[in-house]
Amino acid sequence: MTEIGTTEWVMARCDDLTRHSARPDALERVYLSPEHSAANTAVRAWMLDAGLDTETDAAGNIWGRRAAGGTPQRPGTPGEPALVLGSHLDTVPDAGRYDGMLGVVLAIAVAHRLRDTILPFALEVVGFSDEEGTRFGKALLGSCAASGQWDPAWWDQADADGVTLREAFLRFGLAPDRVGDAARNPADLVGYLEAHIEQGPVLEAQDLPLGYVTTIAGARRFVLTVTGEARHAGGTPFARRRDALVAAAHLVTRIEELARATDCLATVGDLRVEPGAVNVIPGRAELTLDLRGRTDAGRDALWERIAAAGREIADTRGVTFEHTETHRAPSTTCAPRLIEAVASGIAEATATTSDPLGLWSPAGHDGMAMDAVTDVGMLFLRCRDGISHHPDEHVDAEDVGVALDAYTAAVLALAKEIG
Repeated sequence: MTEIGTTEWVMARCDDLTRHSARPDALERVYLSPEHSAANTAVRAWMLDAGLDTETDAAGNIWGRRAAGGTPQRPGTPGEPALVLGSHLDTVPDAGRYDGMLGVVLAIAVAHRLRDTILPFALEVVGFSDEEGTRFGKALLGSCAASGQWDPAWWDQADADGVTLREAFLRFGLAPDRVGDAARNPADLVGYLEAHIEQGPVLEAQDLPLGYVTTIAGARRFVLTVTGEARHAGGTPFARRRDALVAAAHLVTRIEELARATDCLATVGDLRVEPGAVNVIPGRAELTLDLRGRTDAGRDALWERIAAAGREIADTRGVTFEHTETHRAPSTTCAPRLIEAVASGIAEATATTSDPLGLWSPAGHDGMAMDAVTDVGMLFLRCRDGISHHPDEHVDAEDVGVALDAYTAAVLALAKEIG
């Protein structure tokens, strides 16, 4: 077996995790599934090999921990604050093999490299269980539980098969009334550091293997509904039509126009039409909207313009426009001391005299939730062509090796700063 704590070991373990998939033809691993359990089991074994004691918390997150002196210690042990390293283990449908998973495996490798090093804090590694929100439509469930932000209103959310979140907890062997036990005490945490692929093209365009994150975008998600009138496609002249799909199409193009005029991002990712027959004018169109901005104010201002456009198009085309917000997460600013540690680690690993590149993350991450209980910082890795959430997701082994060195150096830089 490849020696733990090496680049080859990290790449091989990312390959191993692809075996735990609900589909034989693609990678898909969702919250509270048999594949989630299998991935936790695999990660637990790697954590033990790295000298960590392990535990699955009340929300299904897998944790490992060593004490400041280096001995294995039960995760969450009070009295000795811990620096947490990690990312998530769940995936989107038809996923790549590095989003989230690489960050978890890198964190385990760092812990192994430092297993004989005395630190001024305990070290924990976490594999969060549900960052993507694929199964129940609510992102960051695992890290929201860990940061004490669980909302009881989520219990009745159901997956595509009608299984509620509460039912899924019970089937997985978790107790819904104990989910609060997953919450971490801010006094027991030093910070949260996450390594993640960039999921964008900036690092590649600047020929850099690594960068540090300054802020994580604030996000809002909506379901937009346009309601017109379903009628016969042959018997209804244009002057009498109230076509929901045509109105929705105008709205989609208007959303892109409005977003392009800002530094925000807006995406219509799904559009469904009823009744959906070739010879029937669509009477209803439902579309999803994903908004992301460097600042919450900029994101919210864009939403107001989009909502106004929806109302205007509805009035013009004789349809109605309604919207429901399904997700909101504030933008997150990474802590200066963790930014400094990550930047220091990058500089050391790349042996460069140039200042490391700082960039904002339009993609959401578990740090957005963990910011409620501790400082957060992030290390970004270059990924080929910026592709993510797709099987073509790719990282070079050489970049992974540099990231492993930088991540380790960042932990040591923070240890030196704390003393």
